[in-house]
Amino acid sequence: MAGRDRGDRFSTTTRIKLLGEQTAARVYRSQTRRQARRSRLTSRAALLALVVCTLVVALAYPIRQYVSQRAEIADLERQKQQARERVGQLRDLKARWQDDAYAEQQIRQRLHYVMPGETGYVVIDPGAARQSRAGRTAADRSWYSNVWYGVDRSDAAAQ
Repeated sequence: MAGRDRGDRFSTTTRIKLLGEQTAARVYRSQTRRQARRSRLTSRAALLALVVCTLVVALAYPIRQYVSQRAEIADLERQKQQARERVGQLRDLKARWQDDAYAEQQIRQRLHYVMPGETGYVVIDPGAARQSRAGRTAADRSWYSNVWYGVDRSDAAAQ
């Protein structure tokens, strides 16, 4: 038998060595397959992340525009409502001025007009009297000077 072992094509040492190499090759192949699966999974994850990032970048600007336009629309709606309210107030004021009694009341109050036979009195609060540019108070000026003073003042405020 000893002669037969020598005559065998493979000795025990060679068989063990060959068996170790085969086992190592199997382990290497299984590791390579696992790594291939892992790398495939990693490449899939990377591809998915790339697609998600691309979608986020592609949709970020339109979404920002949409949000800003919605805010602008809401602001314009608010302005439109305020304008409608102002138109309503101006219509009411116009209707009041159409009434002769209201116009007469405003003329008496603002311009200090009196009807013939009436005596007009103007009570001036010393704390409320304002000095004009000429150093005279509103009570010291004539009614038409007060009117022009008011026009000049409103014109200066508009500018």
